[in-house]
Amino acid sequence: MSWNGWLFQFSGQEMWSLTGLLGLLLLVASSSAEGNSSKNVVCYQGTWSIYRPGLGKFGVEDIDPFLCTHLIYAFLGIEETGQLRVIDAYLDLEDNAGRGNIKAFNALKLKNPVLKTLVAVGGWNEGSKRFSLVASDPLKRAKFVDDVVRFLQRHGFDGLDLDWEYPGQRHSLENADRSNYITFLKELKEGLEPFGFLLSAAVGSAQFSAEVSYDIPAMVPYLDLINVMAYDLHGPWDQVVGINAPLYASESDASDSLGRQQQLNVDAIVKYWLQSGAPAEKLILGVPFYGRTFTLATAEGNQPGSPHIGKGLAGKYSREPGVLGYNELCELMQQQEGEWTRQWEPAQKVPYAFRQRQWVGYEDPRSLSLKAQYVVDHHLGGIMIWSLESDDFHGNCGGKPYPLLHEINSVLFGGETPSGLNLESSKEETTGGFSCPSDAPEGYVRDPQTCSKFYYCSGGKTHNFDCPSGLNFDLDTKRCNYSGSVKC
Repeated sequence: MSWNGWLFQFSGQEMWSLTGLLGLLLLVASSSAEGNSSKNVVCYQGTWSIYRPGLGKFGVEDIDPFLCTHLIYAFLGIEETGQLRVIDAYLDLEDNAGRGNIKAFNALKLKNPVLKTLVAVGGWNEGSKRFSLVASDPLKRAKFVDDVVRFLQRHGFDGLDLDWEYPGQRHSLENADRSNYITFLKELKEGLEPFGFLLSAAVGSAQFSAEVSYDIPAMVPYLDLINVMAYDLHGPWDQVVGINAPLYASESDASDSLGRQQQLNVDAIVKYWLQSGAPAEKLILGVPFYGRTFTLATAEGNQPGSPHIGKGLAGKYSREPGVLGYNELCELMQQQEGEWTRQWEPAQKVPYAFRQRQWVGYEDPRSLSLKAQYVVDHHLGGIMIWSLESDDFHGNCGGKPYPLLHEINSVLFGGETPSGLNLESSKEETTGGFSCPSDAPEGYVRDPQTCSKFYYCSGGKTHNFDCPSGLNFDLDTKRCNYSGSVKC
């Protein structure tokens, strides 16, 4: 896979290429423990979370760029003409005194040079109709591909995440979506690949829905990552309470004569995608950092499968009835200590909790540890997270920040970050030792004394890095490489 053409735009018309970053991608393949080096941790950020109140406010400055292999900026939109649409220009861009959020997002790669950033187009609120109209028209597809390439180049993203929810569903022009989706992916790949840009897709999960939308063997060649949204499997749309993303089926699911309930668990979803032709190494298991909430019909009926009367109360940050982020829930449990009852569902391997008539099925470190181990055991490509702002990113619930994300990394990478780098190995400016001269050309240099240390010189600033254990910085390739292959 080619990784040329990484560009950043930092001010006005000034463009500069960070081609030296290319080689450092070997870190991902060389630095983590126990054969899991190829695993991916794909993290979405819902950028609207910057507008949340109080401690729920989440901006680029709250992202730890070392805990994910890929960060996805969500969302841009799509017009019926095929034009790419910026949804929140004031937040995203610098034009007209905008906040320049995209610039700050992609600048995270100056801290972690092996991080990849993608921009997501679509999402649930964007709907399906406009995607369908564009995918059915060769001229509109070409316009979209051209717009995407220009946008990625201008802003320094490493790729596109296509989040069409869902081909063949949710609108009236759906008959040809399934085949048009493949053509759309093919032309996107052909447009992105010459520049080394990634193409991933967020896809529906359960068989009864996925088989409507996707020709899985046909889509595989064009996608670098397939982010399977294995959540929202149960919610207030059901007649009874159920857990958002169970790992396995419940005992009662077996009694469903149509078999639909038996498809609504992670194990069934993964097996369907693998058996349908998705390569394990491209399949990224999506997990939720939020729970689905209900208002029980009676306080006594609090087991999974009990009747409810609708959505539960909204969280104080997300402010959406029926949804509670993990950060909202753990803070509620602290504030209302002794009032919540927490239970573990042994068949489905997930927790749930209730307080009076409020009920939530959610994820905690234990359940996510089991899902991460499932990824390892089934040789999947990694885990996708929706979404960063719902983790306990401040560490308000008594532990370190990002407890859910840390638990996933602990299982996938033996307690290390995905790249082996961390905040301590990437200091914006050195306080002693080597320092880039003010007139130094932009690029990477190796420490004159220690082969495993290297620096990125930019505008007189010195960005300081250490190769992961066992690797040295290779002057020929400008990347960390096995020590035996490096002249030191």
